[in-house]
Amino acid sequence: MPGIDHTKIKTLGQLKASGYQSRSIKDELRSNLIARIQSREPVFRGVLGYEKTVVPDIERALLSRHNMILLGLRGQAKTRIARLMVELLDEYIPIVDGSELNDDPLQPVSRYALDLIAEMGDETPIGWLHRSRRYTEKLATPDVSVADLIGDADPIKAANLRLPYSDERVIHFGLVPRSNRSLFVINELPDLQARIQVALFNILQEEDIQIRGFKIRVPLDIQFIFTANPEDYTNRGSIVTPLKDRIESQILTHYPRELQIARKITDQEADINEDQTKTVQVFDLAKDLVEQIAFEARASEYVDARSGVSARLTISAYENLVSAAERRALHFGEKTTHVRISDFWGVIPSITGKIELVYEGEQEGPAKVAQILVGKAVRTLFAKHFPDPEKIKKEGEANPYAKVVGWFASGKELDILNDYPDSEYRAALQKIPGLEDLVKRHHPKADGPTTLFLMEFALHGLAEFSFLSKHLLDSGLQFRDLLSSMLPMADDDEDDYSDLDLYP
Repeated sequence: MPGIDHTKIKTLGQLKASGYQSRSIKDELRSNLIARIQSREPVFRGVLGYEKTVVPDIERALLSRHNMILLGLRGQAKTRIARLMVELLDEYIPIVDGSELNDDPLQPVSRYALDLIAEMGDETPIGWLHRSRRYTEKLATPDVSVADLIGDADPIKAANLRLPYSDERVIHFGLVPRSNRSLFVINELPDLQARIQVALFNILQEEDIQIRGFKIRVPLDIQFIFTANPEDYTNRGSIVTPLKDRIESQILTHYPRELQIARKITDQEADINEDQTKTVQVFDLAKDLVEQIAFEARASEYVDARSGVSARLTISAYENLVSAAERRALHFGEKTTHVRISDFWGVIPSITGKIELVYEGEQEGPAKVAQILVGKAVRTLFAKHFPDPEKIKKEGEANPYAKVVGWFASGKELDILNDYPDSEYRAALQKIPGLEDLVKRHHPKADGPTTLFLMEFALHGLAEFSFLSKHLLDSGLQFRDLLSSMLPMADDDEDDYSDLDLYP
């Protein structure tokens, strides 16, 4: 409580003399939230993209003293938000020293605290609990029992204390009563068995518990926060209706709706160390491509939209992208390098494990779908950085890509291997007439490394819009004329990559 020096208060008498007044955790959260709003401080530091949607809903719930459920797909910061609510608690609160239930010295609830205060009065020792210890999180799993959450009689305690089972001192309290005056979070609530969910009814409605076989009822002061994935309602379990009815506020979360917000989240969460930052240059367009992959995945016909595409996909993909460039620099002894479009093939493992397909088939397996998503991301962003090929085709405008496409039409091919050193990479791109001029015409301020990145990006974009064909090799990509790629070639008999072609 503001204005009280907890370091000088050691007994119940000193606490009373200080003017301390008890308040519930919900009142505590409400009061501290009001103070933070009035001081214009962010309520949830590090949570981006929810300022106008989720955060206002949470603020209304806390002001209303509501228990709440955060409902959303995986990777939408539900648990992170719950953990950040600890910052809205008072820094320290007094407890009866030694109490299992964090008893308020002025309003004790446990038999231990009541007996100690009755015996020692104002000399009852007082402890102080930091807000970091007022948070309990439990992942709902099918093996969770009522004893785990609420409590049960402990025969070992009864034997050691030589007490009959009717004595409430033999009770072993579960996680919920031990979280008295704290935040209690249950993640993935639908995974909790229905009979266990029923055990929470009375806690939410009457704010007390009753241990099996005992007449006493223990009043509790808890802020409950539940999380759930909508898919869980049909996939693994459900939230029983009476329990859902007792959770006052249901708050829907969502994925970032703007690419720039998504980029900020990835920049904030990605684990890129100082050595990598010094070695690898990452362009803004490369960062945009990473985020666009997730946007494409969420709209893809191949990806199960009900399971969601977590923000962890882009975080892992960005880390792998930087590492792909760093690995190449290490192998060739280069002190600095920059990311390339070809490095995006290094992010495939970050995508395949984080998408659930509508169906698993030979043609649309995770790796194939991941390649398609990278291609779609390139296609989406290409038209924002170069003349729109679709518009050129439809309106019959002069083709600014004619010189580049013409070089391939003359029978030329270009291999871009994943592990080209910078010198070979540069030489490969610069031998295509008109490609560098195309980039300089539309991006005149681009420096050397950026120009090379955009040159490769242009080739991938032209392939996405069927001006060129693109084929996977064992260790890279090959660009060819679109027409020639449709014709049978004698040297394809031994090494047929047609099943890997991104385009026919």
